[in-house]
Amino acid sequence: MKKFIPILLFLVGSMYLPAQTEEAVQEEAVQQQKSSLRRLDKVRQRSLFSDYKAMGVGDAVTVLIVESTEAGNSAGTRERRESELFAGASVNPSVVSGDVKINSGNNFDGTGANTRKESIRSKLSARVIEEDARGNFVIEASRKTKVDGEEQLITLKGIIRPADIKADNSIYSYNIMDLELYIEGEGNVSKMRQPGLFTKFFRLLF
Repeated sequence: MKKFIPILLFLVGSMYLPAQTEEAVQEEAVQQQKSSLRRLDKVRQRSLFSDYKAMGVGDAVTVLIVESTEAGNSAGTRERRESELFAGASVNPSVVSGDVKINSGNNFDGTGANTRKESIRSKLSARVIEEDARGNFVIEASRKTKVDGEEQLITLKGIIRPADIKADNSIYSYNIMDLELYIEGEGNVSKMRQPGLFTKFFRLLF
């Protein structure tokens, strides 16, 4: 009887293992089906008559940069200083007394103001590098140009919602969350935009 016990256990184990393997295969098939359905839902979101739109990591999207900024500051100082000195002298009643009176004053008024306005209009292509848990896309872009000795570098990074992407696969910069936009230039035009010595000296005073 003892000889039959190991054989019986082996047969039971052999019957259980295929069932367990079949269960794992079915689970994997279900997961693949769910993934396919998600991809199908994204495809259905696209209209048959619309252009291609970014739908995942690696896709491209056109960013329309429309930004304007205005900043200003002013400073003023006013100083008023007055002094008066009076001296009188008299030797005797027969001598005309002499009075000396000195007035001095110093007034200073100074004001300074600086206003800076900038408007940026540009367009560049960005790439989706990540998709967060809520389905939003993290994008980044970089473009470097050089024309007639003037070099310009534009870098951009931020988070966009797929719903904000237009039918032509473009999105405005003001729809980008946590926008990081850097525009750097080097050349004659950039040097001309820098303040002169008189302006720098005036800023030190105020």
